[in-house]
Amino acid sequence: MLEKLFTSGIRADIMSLLFNNPEEKFYVREIARLTNKNASGIKRELDKLEQMDLVTSEREGNLKYFKVNRNSSLFPELKGLIAKSLGVPGALKSVLKALDAKAAFIHGPYVDDPNLPSLDLFVVCDSNNIGKTLDDVEKRFGREIRYTIMSQAEYKTLKKSGERSVKKLLSAKKILLLGRL
Repeated sequence: MLEKLFTSGIRADIMSLLFNNPEEKFYVREIARLTNKNASGIKRELDKLEQMDLVTSEREGNLKYFKVNRNSSLFPELKGLIAKSLGVPGALKSVLKALDAKAAFIHGPYVDDPNLPSLDLFVVCDSNNIGKTLDDVEKRFGREIRYTIMSQAEYKTLKKSGERSVKKLLSAKKILLLGRL
């Protein structure tokens, strides 16, 4: 089973996305966009994961949605393994991509010492669903995530204004998760 499970980088990216967002369902082209992979390769890997009973699918209209099979006996172990291999930054990147965040980075003391019990996160996103998702990441990793969320319009306005605090934040040492600043 293990040799079938970890044979492809595409499969690892799919599993990372699905296992980090177990409540969400995604269609093939959406997964391809979020992982920056070819849709035909994504479909092939999803079919194999479905045969292994790690992923389930359902049709809605003309779209076939896929989601992780939470009832699989391997779900808890694989979820833990994926979380450990990605670490907090990888998990945050995965969930923020799925929420269509435009830019995100970790800043503050965590950048120099990733063993700290908390981290500071800055996110540019127009979604209002981020809080619950970040709460899930906090619980999974046992770390407090202090976050600032700005809409794209608000971020552009603040960046253009040249406000000192924004310049300081953007020029500080950081771990870039998504987008360009």
